[in-house]
Amino acid sequence: MIAALTERFDRLVVWVMDAVGLRFARLALGVVFIWFGALKMIGELSPAYDLVAATIYWLTPEIVVPLLGLWEVAIGVAFLFPPLTRVALLLLVPQMPGTFLPLVLLPEVCFTVFPFGLTIEGEYIVKNLVIIACALFIGGITLRGDRPVVRDDRLK
Repeated sequence: MIAALTERFDRLVVWVMDAVGLRFARLALGVVFIWFGALKMIGELSPAYDLVAATIYWLTPEIVVPLLGLWEVAIGVAFLFPPLTRVALLLLVPQMPGTFLPLVLLPEVCFTVFPFGLTIEGEYIVKNLVIIACALFIGGITLRGDRPVVRDDRLK
C-alpha cells in the first residue's frame, strides 16, 4: 500500500515537473539575463561592472559594459519567446565563454586559494555552468520539436 502511494506520488511529481520545467527554465533564464543586462546598461549599478571593465580592459568600460548589457537583455528576451530559441542560443554561444575570462585573466579577483577557494566574483562566474546546462536543456528539448513528454494514464 505505501509502495503504491509512493509510486503514485512520484509519478505525479514527475508529471508536474514535466509540465512546468521547460517554461520555468525559459522564464528563469529570461529574467536573469534581462535583469543582469539591464543593470549593466544602467552603468555602475551592476555589481559586475568593475569585473567586466577589468576583464575587457582594452575597451572603454562606459561603452563595452552597456553593450554587453544590451546583448544580455537580447538573450533574455529571446529565451522568453520559444520561436526565438535559436537566436537566444546563438547569442549565448559567444557570450558564455567571455564570462569565464576573469578566471584566467583575473585569478586574484576570482580565487582566495587557487583552484578551489572562490571569491564571490568567482562564484558569480562558476554559476554560469548552471546557465549553460539550462540552455542545453531548453535547446535539446525545443529545437527539433520532438519534446519527450511523460505520459502515464495511471495518474488519472
